[in-house]
Amino acid sequence: MRRPPAPETPRPPLAAILRDVRAVVFDTDGVITDSAQVHAAAWKTAFDAHLRIHPPADPEMRRPFDVRDDYLRHVDGRSRLDGAAAFLTARGLDPSPGTVRAVAEEKERLFTERLRKHGVDAYPGTVRLVLALRRAGVPCAAASASRHAGELLSLAGVLNLFDLLVDGGEAARLGLAGKPEPDLFLEAVRRLHVPARRAAVAEDALAGVEAGRRGGFGLVIGVDRAAGDDTAERLLRHGADIVVRDLGELVAGGEAK
Repeated sequence: MRRPPAPETPRPPLAAILRDVRAVVFDTDGVITDSAQVHAAAWKTAFDAHLRIHPPADPEMRRPFDVRDDYLRHVDGRSRLDGAAAFLTARGLDPSPGTVRAVAEEKERLFTERLRKHGVDAYPGTVRLVLALRRAGVPCAAASASRHAGELLSLAGVLNLFDLLVDGGEAARLGLAGKPEPDLFLEAVRRLHVPARRAAVAEDALAGVEAGRRGGFGLVIGVDRAAGDDTAERLLRHGADIVVRDLGELVAGGEAK
């Protein structure tokens, strides 16, 4: 006797805003993994030490590096060298290549030390969305200005969830401009064979959502994991179409606001 076909496993529905999206590019730090906190802590230690040794002439500029405001404004989403140069310039300090490289290398040392010691986790809501997209036949890419992206995703156990990764090493090899230029994201969708206008970008950095807007992406999703500040408004001003606290909101019919 022929057995009836097994019932299909129900697919988690995607939010309506994702209905026409044919590919999604996810930033890594702060979107897929909680490594943004590790980056911010390493930057703070490196910058605060530099501020103590080379105090700016203006006393107001001597304040310590803020892991929320300064991180989002100057370094989040950028390459290490671009981030170091942006912060030093903002504080009226020497942004010469040698100084920038020294600060960036110290941050790299601190970040690697903390990463190997504590590891990272993937955000469950992001994993939930990626799995839902994959079940719906929507390819997903990971992108990051960091050369550590592959290691981060592997440590978090989610590297195999993504169809491809474009990281800082690839960006350097191909000569891609850093955010807020859209080169990194455009390279990801090029490899997925999907035009940017039919794709979405998920980003938590101001420079990142601006890159998505400049790249002509059909949907730019801002991720604001903080509460009680103006980050959501800033993400919208810089190019996000919507802002969510967690990407899991885009599964099971949850609409972003």
